[in-house]
Amino acid sequence: MTQQDWLADPLYRDAVADLLGVLAYGELTAFVRLAGDAEMSPTQPLKASVASLAVAEFRHYEMLVSRMADMGTDPEQAMAPFIAPIDAFHERTRPSTWLEGLVKAYVGDGIATDFYREIAAYVDPSTQELVHSAMADVGQADFVVKVVREAIKDDPKVAGRLALWGRRLVGEALSQAQQVAVERDALASLLVGGVGTGRPSADLAELGRMFARLTDEHTRRMGRLGLAA
Repeated sequence: MTQQDWLADPLYRDAVADLLGVLAYGELTAFVRLAGDAEMSPTQPLKASVASLAVAEFRHYEMLVSRMADMGTDPEQAMAPFIAPIDAFHERTRPSTWLEGLVKAYVGDGIATDFYREIAAYVDPSTQELVHSAMADVGQADFVVKVVREAIKDDPKVAGRLALWGRRLVGEALSQAQQVAVERDALASLLVGGVGTGRPSADLAELGRMFARLTDEHTRRMGRLGLAA
């Protein structure tokens, strides 16, 4: 089937609009937060590096908005249901230091990225390709790992505080991802079926494995940073 065949189903179209809407608002907030982190950067080279990451996130946002427009979906309406829960998550996980902001951009956003990549396994190939492109690492992983490891080397006490911060982030991020998926019937239907016939979906066992994979990836990211998960 072509993408248009899939989108001919109004329930599936609503589900894709939800998926692209939540991703777009997530990318927009990532841009805003990284721009703020750039301002807080202690040196000019670090400021430039973080600013370039912010620009890349905004380009991802533009990609998603463009696809929604091509579908005939109003991007503002698609993003609207996700503004309050995403803003609430960021309010609960407001970093108190520049390093916490970087860890959040890598660890917290990484959990969300993995979650929506998992959902993308159940959409049409064209949408799946877009999601993977929009969720692609723009260089933040290597940058954050380098900066955090250097900070720990300079002051080993930093590691304990950042490890606690990372544990808080994983709990909040997993809870927020589940809440968003459960509260939006169309988005949830991508995972557990109910959208059209003959499309792939996940059973309860697979959902359990999915969240196990998300936790494993979080542990891997924390390990790269030199932090205990």
